[in-house]
Amino acid sequence: MGGTGGMWRMGRAMVIGSVLTLAALPLLAQTGGGAGQAPTKPRSVGVITAELQEVPRSYTLPGRAVAYEQADIRPRMTGVITEILYEPGKPITRGAPMFQLDDTSARADLRAAEAAVGSARAGVTVRRSTLDRAERLVGSGVTQADLETARAEYEQAKAALQSAEAALDLAEIELGWTTVTSPIDGISGLAQVSVGDLVTASQSDIMATVTRLDPIEVDMFEPSARMLQIRDEIESGRIRAAEQLNITLTLENGSTYASQGVLVASGSEVSTTTGTVEYRFRAANPDGRILPGMFLRGALEIGRIEGILVPQMITSRDRAGALTVWVAEDGKAVQRRITADGSHQNAWVVVDGLKDGEQLIVDGTTNLRAGAEVAPVPVRIDENGVVRDLETAPAQSE
Repeated sequence: MGGTGGMWRMGRAMVIGSVLTLAALPLLAQTGGGAGQAPTKPRSVGVITAELQEVPRSYTLPGRAVAYEQADIRPRMTGVITEILYEPGKPITRGAPMFQLDDTSARADLRAAEAAVGSARAGVTVRRSTLDRAERLVGSGVTQADLETARAEYEQAKAALQSAEAALDLAEIELGWTTVTSPIDGISGLAQVSVGDLVTASQSDIMATVTRLDPIEVDMFEPSARMLQIRDEIESGRIRAAEQLNITLTLENGSTYASQGVLVASGSEVSTTTGTVEYRFRAANPDGRILPGMFLRGALEIGRIEGILVPQMITSRDRAGALTVWVAEDGKAVQRRITADGSHQNAWVVVDGLKDGEQLIVDGTTNLRAGAEVAPVPVRIDENGVVRDLETAPAQSE
């Protein structure tokens, strides 16, 4: 009985040992247990080459569009509006009629002025004849005093004629003022008056507005503190200043405007309310896409700075908040701290932490650890921020 029990226990132990051995085989296969384990294959990572280059140094400024020319239309004569002569919203040329005022009174004044001129001319003729007669008869019944009187009356008659002619000129001008015209070329605005309204000379209320839209001007506002910083960087040689300041405009819908703005004037004082200095830029606006009063943003290129462009999409920040990027160095993954001085087109302008020609890891960084073996594969990042393989050049036929 005792022998049978011993054999049973021995058999049971052998079965358990076999089961444990079989259960351990998959684990050994997964871990590569054993002296002959194959080395881990380096992870393939997409890389781009860091390139030291001159990068445009730009800042984004807020601004408002203002009209290059804008005229508020007001009457120069008092009268009742009898006709509106233009079509609102359409182009209008300088001197084109816009409003017609009742000209009855002005025409009557013109006729009276013409009559006064005729009378004055007749008076000059009479006084000229009297003077000629006195000059012939002086000493023969005409005294020297009579001659002087005739000469003075002739001069008075000429002066009266000049005054009448001036009054005639004014009457003609005032008759012309009954037709209100545009003083500039531009786009006509909505009429603020109606037929039958009484308008007065030099009134404060406008009748309409004419605005020239091409070119358009944009007032941008630069913080004074940043202006001082830029000057210091230019004087130290860190920034190579641009010969001409141009600005790239972004519209309210986020689209980039085709024409760049050129600096035409800069402010000479700092606003006490905003702490900014005002700059005025001018840009072509042939289709009238930018309208006065629009809010705009402008990227102002002040010069160029030497640095390495690192796509923002491949960077991250460590616990201390420092900017970092993965670098493939001697077949190993290295997480490098970098220092950026601004940005350009969705890329950081890195001025410290990288060297020209280093390989930046842009793809395959998920769960990547420092020191991991990597196999760099050259790639490119397209305009949409998508990592793609480098296109191989087509083979040349012999």
